[in-house]
Amino acid sequence: MLAKPPRAERQVEYRAPGAIRRTATLLRRRLPFTTIVVAVMLVLSVASGTLWSAVEDSAMFPYVAYGLPSTEAGHWWTLLVGPFFAVVPLFYLPMVGSFALFVGFAEWRLGTRRTIVLSVATQIVSVLAAVGFLALVRDSGWDWAERAGTLMDVGYSGGALAMLAIAAAAIRSPWRLRIRAGLVTYVSVAVIYVGSFADLVHFFAVVIALPLGPKLVGRHRAQRMGRPSMREWRLFAGVGLFLLTVAEIVMWLVPAEGPFGSSTAVSLSGLELTVLCAVVIPMLNGLRRGSKLAWWCSIGLTAFVTAQGVLLAGLLSLIDLFSGGYESGGLSLFFVDNLLWTAELMLLIVARGAFRVPSRRTLRQAWKHEADDSTTARKLLARHGGGSVSWMSTWPENSYFVSADGDSYLAYRRHARVAVALGDPIAPDGGSGRTVTEFVDHCDQAGLVPCVFSATADVLATTKELGWQQVQVAEDTLIDLETLQFRGKAWQDVRSALNKAAKEGIEFRLVTLAEQPRAVISQVRAISEEWISDKGMPEMGFTLGGVDEAMDPRTKVGLAIDTSGTVHGVTSWMPVHRPSDSEAGVVGGWTLDMMRRRTGGFRPVMEFLIASSCLAFKESGATFVSLSGAPLARSADDGPANAAERVLDSLGSMMEPYYGFRSLHAFKAKFKPRCEPMYLAFRDEADLPRIGIALGQAYLPNTGLWQLAKLARTAKR
Repeated sequence: MLAKPPRAERQVEYRAPGAIRRTATLLRRRLPFTTIVVAVMLVLSVASGTLWSAVEDSAMFPYVAYGLPSTEAGHWWTLLVGPFFAVVPLFYLPMVGSFALFVGFAEWRLGTRRTIVLSVATQIVSVLAAVGFLALVRDSGWDWAERAGTLMDVGYSGGALAMLAIAAAAIRSPWRLRIRAGLVTYVSVAVIYVGSFADLVHFFAVVIALPLGPKLVGRHRAQRMGRPSMREWRLFAGVGLFLLTVAEIVMWLVPAEGPFGSSTAVSLSGLELTVLCAVVIPMLNGLRRGSKLAWWCSIGLTAFVTAQGVLLAGLLSLIDLFSGGYESGGLSLFFVDNLLWTAELMLLIVARGAFRVPSRRTLRQAWKHEADDSTTARKLLARHGGGSVSWMSTWPENSYFVSADGDSYLAYRRHARVAVALGDPIAPDGGSGRTVTEFVDHCDQAGLVPCVFSATADVLATTKELGWQQVQVAEDTLIDLETLQFRGKAWQDVRSALNKAAKEGIEFRLVTLAEQPRAVISQVRAISEEWISDKGMPEMGFTLGGVDEAMDPRTKVGLAIDTSGTVHGVTSWMPVHRPSDSEAGVVGGWTLDMMRRRTGGFRPVMEFLIASSCLAFKESGATFVSLSGAPLARSADDGPANAAERVLDSLGSMMEPYYGFRSLHAFKAKFKPRCEPMYLAFRDEADLPRIGIALGQAYLPNTGLWQLAKLARTAKR
C-alpha cells in the first residue's frame, strides 16, 4: 500500500481560485446543456481541424452541412451534426458566443429540459422551413432561389436566435419589446439585403418562434406591461432610421446579390451617402430625446425618399405601357428599399405623440419659471407633511414639479438630461402615485430621464406598477423619542459624554443659527471650512447640507460651547412636518443634517450634541428624530443583492477615505436606531450610466471628471 505524502507536501497541492470553482459549479448546475454543447463544438473543431481551416473547403462538408442538396441526397443526419461546426474558422467566435449567450440565457430562465427540447426542435424546424421554401420556389425562374437552392450551411445560429425569441416572453417590459424588435429588424434586413441560406434560416427561426414564445415559456411568462411608452416609440423610430442608414452604407461598401436583386444598381454614391449620414446623425440624437424639430426633419427625409419611389414607379409604369417593359437587376430591391423607408415614415406618423419636446431655449425658459416655486413647496409641505428628507426639497438648488391640481409636488435636480427627484412626493394621503405618474409624463415631454432618489417603500409600490427597478442607496436611522432613555450598559458611551461635558463646563444650546451673535456664526463657519479642507475634496451637496442650509430660520442648530464662548461642535436639524391645517405647519420630528467638530476640542462632542438634542426635542413634543441616511452605506449584515448594488458598494468603498459615510453609519449605531432602507427607483438598467453621472454632478457639482478619476486612482492605491 502506498504511503501518504508528508504533511508539508500535501499542503502545496494546487487548489483552483474560489472564483473559478464557483463559475465551474454554476455552469455545471445551472447551465449543463449550454456548457456541454459549447464544449462539443470546441472539441470537434480541434479534432476535425476546422478551427484553423474552413470546413466548406474540406471533403467532409457535403456530409455535415445541411441544405436543400443534403436533403435531396438523403443526408438527414446533417440536421444533427451540422450545428456543431462553423463555415470558416473566424465564424466560430460569433457562433459559439451567440449560442452561449442566447441559449445560456434561455436555459437560466426556462430550465435545462425545456431548453434542450426547444433549441433542438427550433434548429431543425427552421432549417426544414428554409429548405422547404427553396424547394417550392427553386423552379420559379427566380435567380436568387436557384442560387440559394444550391447552398449549404452549418452552425447552431437558427436555434440560438429562436431561443432568444422564445425567452423574450419571459423578460419583463421594456426589454421584451426591445429584444423582439431587434430580432425582427435584424432578420428582415439580413434576408432582404444579403439573402444567404443562413439568413433564410434565421428569418424562419424568428418568425416561427416569436408568436409561439408566450405559449412555450409556460409559467415563466412575464407580466404584460401594456402599450409601448413614449420612450419606446422614440427608440423604435431612432433605431429604424439608424438601420436604414446602415443598410445604405452596407450596400455601398459590400455589394451583394440578394433575393430582390443586386444592391449595386440602387446604392447611393459616395457623395450622397456622406450627405445622408451628415443629415441623419443629428436627427438620431434628437429622436432619442423626443425633439419636435428632429421629428419634423425625419418626416421630411423619409417623405422625400418615399416620394422618389412613387414617382419612379409611375415613370416605370409609363415605360412599361409604351415600350413593352423595363428590366433591371436592382429594380425589385429599389422598391423593397423604398418600402422600408415608407414603413419608417408610417412609424414616425404613428409615434408623433412621443415627439413633443420643445427647443432647449423654450425648455430653459420653462425651467426658470419652475425654479421660483419654493414658496409653494413650503406651503404644501406644511399642509401635507413629509418624510425625513422632505425639508431638503425646499433648498434653493431644486426645481419643482407641481401636479396638475396644484396640491402636490416633487423636488428634483437636472443633470446630464436626468431629472433626479428627491424623496417621496409631498402629497395628500393616496396622492403620491398620481404625482409620480404625472412627473414621469412631464419628464417624457421634456426629454428627461426620470428617477427618484431616497425613495421609501410607499413610492416603490407605485414605481413597481410602472415596471421600474430599485436599488438601495442608504438607510434612514430613526430614534423614537417617546421611549428613549439613556439607561443600561448599551448607553454607557452616551452617558459618559453627557457627564464629561458637565464636568468640563461644556454647555448645550439649541438655537436658530441666523439669530446668533456674529462671533458664534464665524466660529461655526471656521469649523466647517476646516473640516472641508481636511477632506481634500469639495463639500458635497444634494442631500448633504452645510452652513448655508443651517442658516434657515426653520432649522434648529445644536451648539456645544464652553465657558469661554468657544464652539466645540455643531449639528443642524431639519424639521419633519406632519399633516396640518396650519400655514406654519406642525413639526413632528427632526432630521440631522450637518455635523462638524473643532479639531482638538471636546472629544465626545458628537455623542453629547446628538444626545442633548434628542432630550430637548423630546421635551418639546417631537416623537422621533432621524439621524439621516449616510449615502452609499448600509447595515453590515445586509450585503449587496444585485449588480447595481455591488457597483454602489464599490463606489462607497472608494469614497470612504474621503467622506467616511460608512464610519458615520457605524457611529450612529451607538444610539440604537431602527433602520429603514432608502432606494433609488429607476425605469430600467439602460438608464443607470446616465443616472450615475447625474448623481455625481448633483453631489459634487464643482468637481470635474479629472478630479473624480484622480480620486478613484488614489483610493485604489
